[in-house]
Amino acid sequence: MESLDHHTARAMLEWQIELGADECIVDLPVNRYDLPEKIAKPEAASAPARGPAAPALRAEADPVAEAQAAASAARTLDDLRAAIEGFEHCDLKRGARNLVFSDGIAGAPVMIVGEAPGREEDRQGKPFVGTAGQLLDRMFAALDMGRTREDAPIYITNTLPWRPPQNRDPKPEEIAMLKPFLLRHIELADPKVLVMMGNWACQALLGKRGITRLRGGWEKVVDKPALPMFHPAYLLRNPAAKREAWADLLTLREAVDK
Repeated sequence: MESLDHHTARAMLEWQIELGADECIVDLPVNRYDLPEKIAKPEAASAPARGPAAPALRAEADPVAEAQAAASAARTLDDLRAAIEGFEHCDLKRGARNLVFSDGIAGAPVMIVGEAPGREEDRQGKPFVGTAGQLLDRMFAALDMGRTREDAPIYITNTLPWRPPQNRDPKPEEIAMLKPFLLRHIELADPKVLVMMGNWACQALLGKRGITRLRGGWEKVVDKPALPMFHPAYLLRNPAAKREAWADLLTLREAVDK
């Protein structure tokens, strides 16, 4: 049987799940009591060594520490993108089609941090390009701002640079290992005002959730004024919340104009 690429294999597995398959089987039964004859033992568990002390086992890699080192070494946004692309500790990278780094104009006075890429963002490699992204563009167009407007630009990124499978919620360990890259992204983009859209952006940058309670209240992130707001996807599901979103946009516009 010829090998399959990741996306074909995953599509076949999803198809089987939709048909009702809920467990894996093989051609022959597996004897779970048939242990291998020899189980590898760590060197430290063997008989005490005579003579010089045996060298200590090498510690496992710390993904968060490696992310912090890689992010700190980045001097430009291009450096940071390359550092994220070279980061191998996050399993999301292996299932995603594209890295979703940013869109808009770097150096804009407003930087927006979304949540995680969806299917369309994963396909195009840009944040906020689906239906929620279209609403985002309309929201900022009402303030005479936009991701392609050189006179009043915005800059956009996400909490996670790779799409979680099936659009599931980010895991705490994924947020923790990728947070150093996000913080460095904010430092290098150097906006005047930061906007955190949705619960997961607030969770990553503030350690808080509950966007209905947090929205509209100013916070500090990397010494920048930061405003939690409803995610456009939430507004599509809850149109009544657009009134609060408009009030937050006016608050944001006032902060930018100061």
